[in-house]
Amino acid sequence: MVKAANSRGATPGPPSGTRILVVGGGYVGMYTALRLQRKLKHELARGEAEILVITPDPYMTYQPFLPEAAAGSISPRHVVVPLRRVLDKCKILIGEATAIDHAKRTATVTTLATAEEGTGAVELPYDELVLAPGSVSRTLPVPGLADYAIGFKTVEEAIGLRNHVIEQMDIASSTRDPAIRDAALTFVFVGGGYAGVEALAELEDMARYTSRYYHNIKPADLKWILVEASNRILPEVGEEMGTYAIRELRARNIDVRLETRLESCEDRIAVLSDGSRFPTRTVVWTAGVKPAPVLAATDLPLNERGRLRCTAELTVVGVEHAWAAGDAAAVPDVTAATPGTETAPNAQHAVRQTKVLAENIVASLRGAPLRQYAHKYVGSVASLGLHKGVAHVYGRKLKGYPAWFMHRAYHLSRVPTFNRKARVLAEWTLAGLFKREIVSLGSLEHPRAEFELAAGGKRPGHGHGPDSVRHRPHGGTLPGPEGGSKDEQQSDPRGN
Repeated sequence: MVKAANSRGATPGPPSGTRILVVGGGYVGMYTALRLQRKLKHELARGEAEILVITPDPYMTYQPFLPEAAAGSISPRHVVVPLRRVLDKCKILIGEATAIDHAKRTATVTTLATAEEGTGAVELPYDELVLAPGSVSRTLPVPGLADYAIGFKTVEEAIGLRNHVIEQMDIASSTRDPAIRDAALTFVFVGGGYAGVEALAELEDMARYTSRYYHNIKPADLKWILVEASNRILPEVGEEMGTYAIRELRARNIDVRLETRLESCEDRIAVLSDGSRFPTRTVVWTAGVKPAPVLAATDLPLNERGRLRCTAELTVVGVEHAWAAGDAAAVPDVTAATPGTETAPNAQHAVRQTKVLAENIVASLRGAPLRQYAHKYVGSVASLGLHKGVAHVYGRKLKGYPAWFMHRAYHLSRVPTFNRKARVLAEWTLAGLFKREIVSLGSLEHPRAEFELAAGGKRPGHGHGPDSVRHRPHGGTLPGPEGGSKDEQQSDPRGN
């Protein structure tokens, strides 16, 4: 029998049994809820427990596949996992937790309906709290960043970036202005972690292939620049493999600039700390993430980086009935030789923590002892484009095709559900048999623009914000500069 952790009072809507509130539908949220619904299936069936997942999106994004989705190697719908299908024994609420009062066991939540109803946020009571909101992009006060940069953290940004790159090639192919052509074919990526390097490598591969179908664009006309503030890229794969990755990228005429920062990107000119200036219509920001804002709106203890202070059992320090893992949690690394070391905020740890987290929640409800999370980091893999990669796994260093194959094999084994595994494998197989798709569907981002114009609305303007749209001669639309932004330590699940 599962016992309620506390009495929730008279707030409308609580179940008769224990409510486990999971905030976040990413790696930690989805996997924890998935394991809880398996371990508590009898209690759920009897109404003695309820698992409620609050998430802003009805799907979990498998972020390691975003670069391949951007390059067209994988369909965007196969990069995401529908939560309602996977968590069929849980209740899914599409919304956002804006504050948590753990002393009262309540979460303040806004949903798609609260704005329509005009009633404001609602308070949801709970018994057990699992905080797994993940992280958000960390930006710096770089002039022009909010107006002109593009992020690379969501599937929408990945597909938008693919469309944007191809459309820049369309602009370069049709313009008679050398300055516009040069800016359209210059692509600046900021951040030398997994997201930046893999996104750049995959998109450069795609654009180089696409250029064969343009009568006046050659691969040498494309200018790719990687800007990294430290003295190395891909630190997770080790110094030797990171150096190899730099050599591989430079051999493809990619300008890798270490110990360099983006100072400004105003007026579509990327100004670097080394004094270089590049007119460009594409700045991709992948330079860091930070904890989700909801953590600061709780009465739970945080460390100096804004992450929840947790125990090795994945409970929040000093309070009962509160749990956390992944990017949001500062978890002691019990396998480290140095006391006080915390597990890295990457998905290798996050996914493994969910198993211990779910088991400990069930053990706590049933009065059983908790166990500590202990997992030694075993390595990382990274893709550098089709048939190219680097890996450092169990002390072994791989590069080229073997590393790329290991990258694909590892992430195929990790992507959730057999359905997704089969679809991704099928797409990879077909991609090896047929040519790449080189179509841009940028108008999908503004599907009503053409109808509005036909219905007598105003012609889309030339705004400078993320939502600006420019009219194209054939009646379609082209997104203007997009806002976006990325890690204090990159948190993509590239670990092995």
